[in-house]
Amino acid sequence: MKTAVFSTREYDRQFLDEANRKFKHELIYHAESLHRATATVAAGCPAVCAFVDDQLDGPTLAALATGGTRLIALRSAGFNNVDLASAEKLKMTVMRVPAYSPEAVAEHAVALMLALNRNIHHAYNRVREGNFDLSGLVGFNLAGKTVGIVGTGKIGTALAHIMKGFGCRLVGYDTYNNPACLALDMKYVDLPSLLAESDIVSLHCALTPETAHLINCKTIALMKRGSMLINTARGALIDTLAAIDALKTRDHLSYLGIDVYEEEGALFFTDRSSTIIQDDVFERLTTLPNVVITGHQAFLTREALTHIAETTLGNISDFQLGQQKSDNLVTAPASRPTKS
Repeated sequence: MKTAVFSTREYDRQFLDEANRKFKHELIYHAESLHRATATVAAGCPAVCAFVDDQLDGPTLAALATGGTRLIALRSAGFNNVDLASAEKLKMTVMRVPAYSPEAVAEHAVALMLALNRNIHHAYNRVREGNFDLSGLVGFNLAGKTVGIVGTGKIGTALAHIMKGFGCRLVGYDTYNNPACLALDMKYVDLPSLLAESDIVSLHCALTPETAHLINCKTIALMKRGSMLINTARGALIDTLAAIDALKTRDHLSYLGIDVYEEEGALFFTDRSSTIIQDDVFERLTTLPNVVITGHQAFLTREALTHIAETTLGNISDFQLGQQKSDNLVTAPASRPTKS
């Protein structure tokens, strides 16, 4: 099937081309992100392949539909960038990659924890300058600490396995008590209790209207003093300004490690090293010594990229054959089946 692939990076093309030896779709790559102004270049393509930084709002979807697009194939698990109600009205199918190497994201969350805890970012810069002073680099043992996991799906469960191996006590918050996590002696509690008990809080839930700014000035005030917050899920789960205020005092929140940022669409996935970044909130974050930021790279492993490419192209083939897998379909909330 003729497919326009947007927001293409070198690694996208490499892994999609390799997977496409089996599927043999006609892939047309575009480095530009997908939005209402660029949607017209997909004219004549029944399928469009989009990433998390593409803007699939109503006008963009309407332009795509006018050009003949019937399938939105997301090469991501998240779909908060898609206007699902508009897609349904336009009779467009939306498919995603519901799970791809959850270990990749979980392991990156642990990398952020260790970098913050053991001051790896500061130690690295000191040694490069010939400074071997250890002052200010004191960390803490992970063994025996309480780790709160918000969202215990596949990624949250992968993190629970890792942290159990470190000898941590596990608490979880989710609408569903995952048996795999219960088997690791995880205790499920409400969010206030999780925040109050946890030395480290790691976010692994979806971004919905209910979870937007889940971490805000009120919930931060509930956190254990000196705690660490990790976010490898979606940036808007955290009220960034509230987090900055808390990080400056280090009362309740002493460390922040993020791979996502609520206004990342205007920043991430592009080399901006020769420009002046206009986002003053993000720039303030980068000045704080108790913050480590990576640019939405938690998914970026060979295993994950292979799975993303194979599942995405498989979704396109399934759509072509009228055999879409229900787990990979994304529908507007009112149309989703109720779980028994």
